[in-house]
Amino acid sequence: MRAAGAFTIILLISSFACAQVAQDSKTDVQLRGISAVSSKVAWASGAKGTVLRTIDGGEMWETMVIVGAEALDFRDVQAFDQNTAFVLSIGPGDQSRIYKTADGGRIWQRQFTNNDPKAFYDCFAFWDRTHGIAVSDSVDGKFPLISTSDGMNWSPVVVKKMPAALPSEGAFAASGTCIATFGMNDVWFGTGGPVARVFHSGDRGKNWTVAETPILHGAATQGIFSLAFWTAKDGVAVGGDYKEATKGEQTAAFTHDGGKTWSLATKPPQGYRSAVATDSSRLVAVGTSGADVSRDGGKSWASLFANNLNAVALVGNSGWAVGPDGKIVTIQLNFH
Repeated sequence: MRAAGAFTIILLISSFACAQVAQDSKTDVQLRGISAVSSKVAWASGAKGTVLRTIDGGEMWETMVIVGAEALDFRDVQAFDQNTAFVLSIGPGDQSRIYKTADGGRIWQRQFTNNDPKAFYDCFAFWDRTHGIAVSDSVDGKFPLISTSDGMNWSPVVVKKMPAALPSEGAFAASGTCIATFGMNDVWFGTGGPVARVFHSGDRGKNWTVAETPILHGAATQGIFSLAFWTAKDGVAVGGDYKEATKGEQTAAFTHDGGKTWSLATKPPQGYRSAVATDSSRLVAVGTSGADVSRDGGKSWASLFANNLNAVALVGNSGWAVGPDGKIVTIQLNFH
């Protein structure tokens, strides 16, 4: 494991060539959450209660302190500006929590603590800074959901209709991107284990449909790990088997009908991918064996580099990704 002066790698990607410059991230923990606000502002999160922020493009990363959260594993972060961010920790029972800061990380308010010992919240997503939704692994055949409509208070979603979860079907908390939103009402989440399915709601979680995908499934380590949508109809799912990092078959699928049907990528990523992000014209997927890019809506993918990464976020032509040992990567997309 790398010592606590871990680094940030800046990748300038043009014709799949990469240039790298090291910076200090001040941590060596496993990072799994990343939220890009701009090319200058980003927030990251991970193990041991870690929350980081940069406001200068990664020249300096600040470590945030959330009192009482030092042992939590923050797998997801959603930021809206340099002052406002939500973080979600994962785990059974009260290890699943949501905190928010509105002053750049000086004060954090605990907004949600899971009181169900069977529930395990994996990820959250937001329509805007006051409306968000989080999903748990299945409990007694159902996927518990919580939402906020004011950016302050979280409560259980009153679900009118949702297909039942299959035995051992669950979501993956690998990158905080197992759930995705678009517009003002659409939300999707992906599952794994015995099946690789995508659940969709067009009314913020009240009513749901589900569709099977051809993503690799069957074992507890297999399934959909991440989703991204750039319209209400167009989206991608990535995943595979995290125990077989270099196995590329059945690791990516795309949809053009809002998730009703899914097709495998004709040229998939180079291996298991735990996260995918889009800037509406390009897609970047990352995993433990590297990163790939797609410029045709997820139908074909080309390898970018072989860095071990967990999560990725894009904003405009810039991107940010995180991985083990405090690794943070800023990406500049220079394709023409």
